[in-house]
Amino acid sequence: MGVFTYVCRKNGDEWSPKQLSGDLEASASSTYELQRKLVQITLSSDSSGGVQSSFSLITPTFAVFQVIVGAVGGRAFIAAGGAAAGAPSGGGAAAEAPPAEEKKEEKEESDEDMGFSLFD
Repeated sequence: MGVFTYVCRKNGDEWSPKQLSGDLEASASSTYELQRKLVQITLSSDSSGGVQSSFSLITPTFAVFQVIVGAVGGRAFIAAGGAAAGAPSGGGAAAEAPPAEEKKEEKEESDEDMGFSLFD
């Protein structure tokens, strides 16, 4: 599994990323186009499995983009978002639903249980 992290900066009308550990580069006029290009460039470098990506806009001119390659059937940690996200394998695997939380009934306490009254 390979994790490729890019710090993206907008200069004028163009977005340009810098890879944290490597030399993969691209530039684009929109964040959507930039994400597509970075995924393609990353896949040309490492095509070992399924692909998952995460784009987080930090400020209007700075963003973090991560491409995770090879995270098939498991869970990968995305540092930019701080959330765990599943990467389903192929078309046949169904995403696992988290177990439903049981609702606990809350008991209302009466004034009698407290041993004093509001007006005493």
